Amino acid sequence: MAQDSAIPVRVPLVTAPMGIFKSLSTARRNVLRIIPEIATRQPMVTGKTGKRWHMVMDPGAIRHILLDRLEDYPKSVVTKNLLKPAIGESLFIAEGAHWRWQRRTAAPVFSHRNVQNLAPIMSAAAERAAARIAAAGPRAVDLLDEMVTTTFDVISDVTFSSGDTFDRDAVHGAIDDYIAEAGKISLFDILGFPDWVPRPGRIMSGQAMKEMKAMADKAIESRAAREHEGVPDLLDLLLAGEDPETKRRMSTAELRDNLLTFIVAGHETTALTLAWSMYLVAFDQQVQDRARAEAQSVLQGRAAGAQDVERLPYIRQIIDEALRLYPPAGIVSRTARKPDELCGREIRAGETVMIPIYALGRHKQLWEESDAFRPERFADRKSIDRYAYLPFGDGPRICIGASFALQEAVIILATLLSRFRFTPVPGKEPEPVMILTLRPEGGVWLSAEPV
Repeated sequence: MAQDSAIPVRVPLVTAPMGIFKSLSTARRNVLRIIPEIATRQPMVTGKTGKRWHMVMDPGAIRHILLDRLEDYPKSVVTKNLLKPAIGESLFIAEGAHWRWQRRTAAPVFSHRNVQNLAPIMSAAAERAAARIAAAGPRAVDLLDEMVTTTFDVISDVTFSSGDTFDRDAVHGAIDDYIAEAGKISLFDILGFPDWVPRPGRIMSGQAMKEMKAMADKAIESRAAREHEGVPDLLDLLLAGEDPETKRRMSTAELRDNLLTFIVAGHETTALTLAWSMYLVAFDQQVQDRARAEAQSVLQGRAAGAQDVERLPYIRQIIDEALRLYPPAGIVSRTARKPDELCGREIRAGETVMIPIYALGRHKQLWEESDAFRPERFADRKSIDRYAYLPFGDGPRICIGASFALQEAVIILATLLSRFRFTPVPGKEPEPVMILTLRPEGGVWLSAEPV
């Protein structure tokens, strides 16, 4: 499909039926390319690729899945199988009572006050990113790599602020290796085929993950044995946390699995959000000019603080629009536990129900000029249906770190736009490809000119 120069890059969706083998090979290259184009025009699409599946885009039906009947639509087996080797039975994977007590314990960690207290760490990482970009001189910079580095700086500093014998480079490498391996997702996984059906190319090396877990356990035990000075980081807050209902506290293994969840999720997804935001502001220089004026007016040459985030509404709108167009989790998969009905259609127990977040964000009936980059559409958040925009999910299982990620993204984007003008590098347009997350394949290559 030819790319329209008036709109940013997009994934060509399916316009004709594909057999199971073509679907499989397509999904191995880019999971989003199995989404039928009619999913951007219909409330629900049902198909059969070996096994019956459903894609749901109707906000009311999505609310039903994520809120009203949450217990009847658990995360799919594939989601758990892919992530359990890294993050165990942590918040992201656990179900039922085991999830609820962990959520109650961890929720205060991400309170507004605690997140605001971590803003100086985010600002310091943003300043280091600006210094690296300036030092690169006139040559083009891959903003994807730069944002991965910057967000890992943040997550490692807010997780293990005092070092704690935690080898950051080793952890970073282990996470990247794990994501690369876990990302070898099969269409069979998405459609909920049983575990005994062979998955082509699935190799899960556990050695790096074992070493990372051992390192994390050692750091947790070291911290627990002494008091930490200064602003509490995530580890301090989790160590002090307890379930207000049962008074249960997390064991070392539970602490480790949840910390690794925050590191993996908080690092990768925020980096992608920022990389796509950088691509978009370079794509539309008028948007960039307006955002830069806002950032310079608020920051006036100083580092961004927590108090500035609310004063940067247009920067936030750019991030919201980037998340609509390029959600890090492009498809969410659930398994129906009981018979049900969605959009007047029968759902049988055991069937896979997908929410294609990518198609939802580009749905013609939900968004005007759905493929266009228009940050101002988020100027009035109340005008947007809550279940039409789900970059962080919704319902009781909404992402616990959403406010943390948004504060971090606003601080970093405002800092960079206040210092540089970014322009695209001809011939280096990224391609949106989702394996495990929606990444700009080829990187986000931009020239940065100091302003």
